[in-house]
Amino acid sequence: MTDQPVFPFVVDYKPHLGSKTDYGIGIIGTGGIVQYAHLPAYKKAGFRVVACYDLNYETAQKVAAEHGIGRAYESLDELLADPSVEIVDVAVPPWAQREIVEKAAAAKKHMLCQKPLADTFEDAVKIVEAGRSAGVKQAINQQMRWDAGIRASKNLIAQGYIGQPTDAQIQVSVATPWHMWPWLAAVPRLEVMFHSLHYIDAIRFLFGDPEWVTSRHARYVKQGEVKGETKTITVLDYADGLQALVSVNHYNEWAEPFATFRFIGTEGAIDGTIGLMYNYPTGRPDTLEITSAKFGRGVKVTPTLDEMWIPDAFVGTMASLMRAIETSGEPEDNSTVDNLNTLRVVHAAYLSAAENRSVRPSEVG
Repeated sequence: MTDQPVFPFVVDYKPHLGSKTDYGIGIIGTGGIVQYAHLPAYKKAGFRVVACYDLNYETAQKVAAEHGIGRAYESLDELLADPSVEIVDVAVPPWAQREIVEKAAAAKKHMLCQKPLADTFEDAVKIVEAGRSAGVKQAINQQMRWDAGIRASKNLIAQGYIGQPTDAQIQVSVATPWHMWPWLAAVPRLEVMFHSLHYIDAIRFLFGDPEWVTSRHARYVKQGEVKGETKTITVLDYADGLQALVSVNHYNEWAEPFATFRFIGTEGAIDGTIGLMYNYPTGRPDTLEITSAKFGRGVKVTPTLDEMWIPDAFVGTMASLMRAIETSGEPEDNSTVDNLNTLRVVHAAYLSAAENRSVRPSEVG
């Protein structure tokens, strides 16, 4: 194929901010992901973080001092009683989230919830109901929807550059630094629930809800105390014939790592890399390559993507929630209501692996 200039080509992939972005944010949980993703993203966007809380008060104090946060609270109740906190950014393990959400809803705080929303589907539903009953806005931090390569692909697919989508693949083979999340070692449902969840959600974002889910899970022979599955293959089948493959291996200790996506249609294809997964969490920008009947056969276009999943995509999830508050609408791309359908696919994947069969997501919940 040949590289050559094409007509002016613009790919819309950056987060869109509303006109009001000065809502007071209170952080609940000040662990690693907050320190190297949430807070740098919010600083870049000019968002206003006014308070934080963590079970370890010393950690909360340290993070507040390092990031210029005005108040570190010793208790959740103190943070929720602070009138300057309009949005709570919940960054805790899924089994702790429901209780926090219910308290935040009672305090009439809007909220950005951590993913996964809960470790059981029943608790996820209760979380959604808590927000709805309280009349507060609720979004989920499925930030891969704002990863540059995925967001750009969404834009290109919507413009018809690949025609009707027929095939989708996200394949990742890396050596994951599990030491960054020691609490995950004891989790029985690991890879799909905490990692491929991102890819499944991205596939739903791009193509909608699948009709069938087929999934196979395995453990690496040397993964030791890590309890859950770390190698998975999941296939999503759609009513129109589209098939999507999500294949992940977290113990690639010898070969070159790769993290790629490919979306093929009747009129073109999109190929790219997920830059974050190369030397996580430092990573690198995503890459993107488009071939399309719109350009003519033999032409490929490679737009430059200058933002990264971490921290830049974290701007998008919070900005979406802020726009919903401002407009009295719902988060456009990351509502917790929509996220229940992502969790249906995730739980269908576990049911498929356990029962050795294809599962309809509608069987969940």
